[in-house]
Amino acid sequence: MTGAASQRIDKWLFFARVAKSRTLAAKLAQGGHVRVNGNKISQASQEIKPGDVLTVALERRVIVYKVVDCGTRRGPAAEARLLYEDLSPPPPPRPDNALDRMSGTRDPGAGRPTKKERRAVDKLIGEGD
Repeated sequence: MTGAASQRIDKWLFFARVAKSRTLAAKLAQGGHVRVNGNKISQASQEIKPGDVLTVALERRVIVYKVVDCGTRRGPAAEARLLYEDLSPPPPPRPDNALDRMSGTRDPGAGRPTKKERRAVDKLIGEGD
């Protein structure tokens, strides 16, 4: 898949599946969330070419892509991955959280009584006659 020698940044972001629509890709570029070779851009019409390094600040992560090719269409994800080389740093390790290790079980007699145990208590007290 050989594209043109250069391409608009908003089209490339859309073709590479960084943004869901070309309008959102243009907003990323105009909002100052994209850097080309370390320089912040403010126009969606900025031209990029193979060899450029893009740094895109998304909502929850920062991605760094080296442009390998200019696309011709927004194809499937496998085709989009051919447009760039991913240079993004690995995500930070998640802290070990005690809540993640907990399961939905409890020891018998611990916590709130089950429905069966409530019925047995009601029967013992004499409320469930």
